[in-house]
Amino acid sequence: QVQLVESGGGLVQVGGSLRLSCAASRNIWRINAMGWYRQAPGKQRELVASITSGGSTNYADSVKGRFTISRDNAKNTVYLQMKDLKPEDTAVYYCNADHMVTYNGISYKNYWGQGTQVTVSS
Repeated sequence: QVQLVESGGGLVQVGGSLRLSCAASRNIWRINAMGWYRQAPGKQRELVASITSGGSTNYADSVKGRFTISRDNAKNTVYLQMKDLKPEDTAVYYCNADHMVTYNGISYKNYWGQGTQVTVSS
């Protein structure tokens, strides 16, 4: 069984910071691109940021300059550093891996974590 486990969400005031982490289970050998998505109540899930295995990044316009995505390939972990948070950043944040391969060669595509709530209060 494979897992993506998010952590680091919570309640923060406007202008505050949070760091989200997403760790893949230890049986994962390799992950291609990883990303963070978010879904606010009544809205569609949207891409926040993504990062390739080589470190190339992509950000939604709404978070550019405030959020930073990074990854530790040795730990199969992706991070999202969020600063200058705004009420409109309130959402459930989901980690995604576009393609994971386990040590015994099983492939998983478009795999999601369970989500972590981020609430920004004014």
